[in-house]
Amino acid sequence: MQNPYQQPDQQPDRQPDRQPDRPGGPAARISRRRLAAGICALTAMAVAAAATGVALGVRENRHRSAAAAAAAAADPTKPLVAGWKTVINPEHGTAFDVPPGWEVLEPQVFSGYEDTKDREKVLIGHTAPAFYKSRWCSVDANGDGQVSDVRLGNVGTKGAGGAKDPADIAVKEAPTWVYAAYTQPDKSVVTADKPVAYTTKSGVRGSYVRARSSGAKRTDRCAGDGQAVVFGFKNSRGDLVSWDFYGRTGVPGAVDDALIMRILSTVRLAGDPKDPGPGP
Repeated sequence: MQNPYQQPDQQPDRQPDRQPDRPGGPAARISRRRLAAGICALTAMAVAAAATGVALGVRENRHRSAAAAAAAAADPTKPLVAGWKTVINPEHGTAFDVPPGWEVLEPQVFSGYEDTKDREKVLIGHTAPAFYKSRWCSVDANGDGQVSDVRLGNVGTKGAGGAKDPADIAVKEAPTWVYAAYTQPDKSVVTADKPVAYTTKSGVRGSYVRARSSGAKRTDRCAGDGQAVVFGFKNSRGDLVSWDFYGRTGVPGAVDDALIMRILSTVRLAGDPKDPGPGP
């Protein structure tokens, strides 16, 4: 049976990651009194000039500092959270930040999930991912001798061709991530909230949806429930794209909601997209 969450119009163009989952003085002849007066006058002028110069210097420095701050804020390659890492996806013209302990992969890396009943069918995936505890749990799920590493958390961005609007992206993709990563082939244990309008720190507007599972079968020691948060928005070209987080729940060290939302708050645009965009 076809996966009810599958989105046929959003097939990736790469094979999925098979892991489940830069000044002069006065004249010489001058009376002593005039000399003193002249010195006083020159001193006063010098003090006034110095004071003016300092004031101008302060204003100029403040101006330069403000300009530098503005330039830094407009540079998507610099993290909005001090000490964090920036993840850039040039294909979609997006960026976001993750904590220093996360592993940032190359932009061209595709991370996704295939249908457990049809290994040639990719259910969902994204590029330029960042992993949290990429070897949190390892298991030979199929008993074929091939050990797979299960991550505790994963975040990335993807295109959303075929979606109607940012909310539509989030509604479709959030439960798909949970189903693909944690509950296949059971969709009955997946639930999702209604879309919520949201604006990031940099002013990117869109909507997000949170989905989760409850009662996923423990088919192996790494299996269990998980959640996903998907934020749909538009890039600089007006294409619909999404930022996606998914991770395990109910286990020690799981990424909490506050951190997920803090990462989401850093989502921003990063130049012109490199991909060809949606077709006609």
